[in-house]
Amino acid sequence: MAATELRGVVGPGPAAIAAPGGGGTGPPVVGGGGGGRGDSGPGSGAAPGTVAAATAGGTGPGAGGVAAAGPAPPPPAGGSGGSGTGNSGSAREGWLFKWTNYIKGYQRRWFVLSNGLLSYYRSKAEMRHTCRGTINLATANITVEDSCNFIISNGGAQTYHLKASSEVERQRWVTALELAKAKAVKMLAESDESGDEESVSQTDKTELQNTLRTLSSKVEDLSTCNDLIAKHGTALQRSLSELESLRLPAESNEKIKQVNERATLFRITSNAMINACRDFLMLAQTHSKKWQKSLQYERDQRIRLEETLEQLAKQHNHLERAFRGATVLPANTPGSTGSGKDQCCSGKGDMSDEDDENEFFDAPEIITMPENLGHKRTGSNISGASSDISLDEQSRHQLEETKKEKRTRIPYKPNYSLNLWSIMKNCIGKELSKIPMPVNFNEPLSMLQRLTEDLEYHELLDRAAKCENSLEQLCYVAAFTVSSYSTTVFRTSKPFNPLLGETFELDRLEENGYRSLCEQVSHHPPAAAHHAESKNGWTLRQEIKITSKFRGKYLSIMPLGSIHCIFHATGHHYTWKKVTTTVHNIIVGKLWIDQSGEIDIVNHKTGDKCNLKFVPYSYFSRDVARKVTGEVTDLSGKVHFVLLGTWDEKMDYFKVQMVVGENGGDARQRGHEVEESRVMLWKRNPLPKNAENMYYFSELALTLNAWEAGTAPTDSRLRPDQRLMENGRWDEANAEKQRLEEKQRLSRKKREAEAMKATEDGTPYDPYKALWFERKKDPVTKELTHIYRGGYWECKEKQDWTSCPDIF
Repeated sequence: MAATELRGVVGPGPAAIAAPGGGGTGPPVVGGGGGGRGDSGPGSGAAPGTVAAATAGGTGPGAGGVAAAGPAPPPPAGGSGGSGTGNSGSAREGWLFKWTNYIKGYQRRWFVLSNGLLSYYRSKAEMRHTCRGTINLATANITVEDSCNFIISNGGAQTYHLKASSEVERQRWVTALELAKAKAVKMLAESDESGDEESVSQTDKTELQNTLRTLSSKVEDLSTCNDLIAKHGTALQRSLSELESLRLPAESNEKIKQVNERATLFRITSNAMINACRDFLMLAQTHSKKWQKSLQYERDQRIRLEETLEQLAKQHNHLERAFRGATVLPANTPGSTGSGKDQCCSGKGDMSDEDDENEFFDAPEIITMPENLGHKRTGSNISGASSDISLDEQSRHQLEETKKEKRTRIPYKPNYSLNLWSIMKNCIGKELSKIPMPVNFNEPLSMLQRLTEDLEYHELLDRAAKCENSLEQLCYVAAFTVSSYSTTVFRTSKPFNPLLGETFELDRLEENGYRSLCEQVSHHPPAAAHHAESKNGWTLRQEIKITSKFRGKYLSIMPLGSIHCIFHATGHHYTWKKVTTTVHNIIVGKLWIDQSGEIDIVNHKTGDKCNLKFVPYSYFSRDVARKVTGEVTDLSGKVHFVLLGTWDEKMDYFKVQMVVGENGGDARQRGHEVEESRVMLWKRNPLPKNAENMYYFSELALTLNAWEAGTAPTDSRLRPDQRLMENGRWDEANAEKQRLEEKQRLSRKKREAEAMKATEDGTPYDPYKALWFERKKDPVTKELTHIYRGGYWECKEKQDWTSCPDIF
């Protein structure tokens, strides 16, 4: 009896409520649909009253606001292609083809029908974290186009153009959708209350009533359980009373009384729990309207703030254009009327924001600079420059100078302005490598050259190689690790994304005793391999993959991969990883950079370890900005050195001496005693004169892009768009950038076609392999990484570059 009653109570729970969101666009047959999160295309527009989501991945062009999909319903328990009724209460789930845009057409998506809401995902696995869009069937119209196609629309704000694999499959979906719509309409009518229409949307009311109905149902379930507890508790107490009437030993009667008291307390507690649940439900029903109105008010406020921010950005851009036109440009100069902005908007309508398989490049089609701001400008027109000779002549003079000595300046950065909001508002949630950027946001260096800048303070490794004490050597390695961030403190511009197969060499063997080679070994995901060796007794190698996310207010850059430093004389092998770099005030305010996180530097030979902590900046902290602290410990965990400093200025270390404590145990030295053992490990070199006009480059960075004879034809110095940008010819650099990336795009498609053909023919296909690096398992970290295979410097000596691809 008890088991039967309990089975009636404990069952599958109700599905979670999914918020509406996401829209789509119509195929050419129907025209434009509503804009929304996930898929975007021509003719799309965001529904009024929607809000931006950080993980949205962009919106359709022409949107008055930016749309967001609501939270995803929980994964259903049904099968992968049919219907299912699990704990989520889903009526149906499976694959359908959804229209995305005019370039990509229909794309396969995973759809889930649950509680009157139709949601879709890029794959079934994505259901755990991201919903691409949701439409409420209570207010939607379902129409059939032909044998396999059907449309779901809620009056223009959201429209899904869907296609099933067969007519039978389409009919199953339409039937399930119609049934779900009928239930949703009925549920909506039951929960409709007068007085809420003006301030609360119909969809939000339905969700709220569903939630309250679920709570009420659960309270009823608890009441049933409580009745069962009371029933069986009474039976238990009756049995205990019968036991008391029997002639049992006094000790047994005492135990029976204790059990009886506990059973009574249990019944009282269960009653109190049920009463508390009823009070909670009553409170939720009382305050639900107030909560919903508050939520709607916050949504409206957010929309108004976004619209105000966009309007301010437009006004700022207009004022800058007007100022330039009044001070520099003739009144009838082509391109001064804002046509560049129109072109910016027109080129993005056919992009699908949700598909990671589509490769986005640093394409310059985002913006077209006015013609008069090109290479015809002389040095006198460039901000901060006083020379009267042209940039072409400047470049030639600099090339001649670099053959004699290292250059100490580059052409000053032109004072071009750009409406940042027009680009960034459609990029929230994307990786940085997939955001199309004009060169206005770049600095005239590639990521490979930026990676080589880690060697600016190579003398720290030279000094470490001479250390006899492994723990002291670890201090210098830690200082070298921190020094690599010193060049980033003012460098808010983005380096060029290297092309696949692009290389960069830095031969400083005669001057500084080391030489370095970088190669872009992968483009999707972007990855660069670096190998540097010194005649002073050390080797540095790394493979860095850059992942980044734009979050609206800030940009997070997360380098992945291990850095290895090996000292030849002792065989000490150190490894560490980089911390997260954050660029703040992306949209409004002055850009600034911060480093945060922890680095563990491990000596794999001795077990010594250094833990470095990069303290994130806080407005409320009284601590030093950009602070870095660290401790050097041996294999047993005993601290020998303490490190203290900042990642933009200097690092010191203190030798820790253990003294006898008050209770006879070990204790560290006091502060003033430790101060006496303070030693400066590293101090940042001052920036060159007028560095603010030269992208805040250090002395080493100024030399990296200087032309050198004998380099490989894939070297970053020979990249034409980067050279044009350095010389101030930004509109030509944008056009050249587009050509290079289109060339790379065609090469990738060719490789994919060859791989597909080889698969069909059953012949072996050799995938792309790096030229100077070999992918293998690292013997220390056991990671798959690219390690230098050798041969580059030998080929340079012979000037044999026949194996190099044509990428420029």
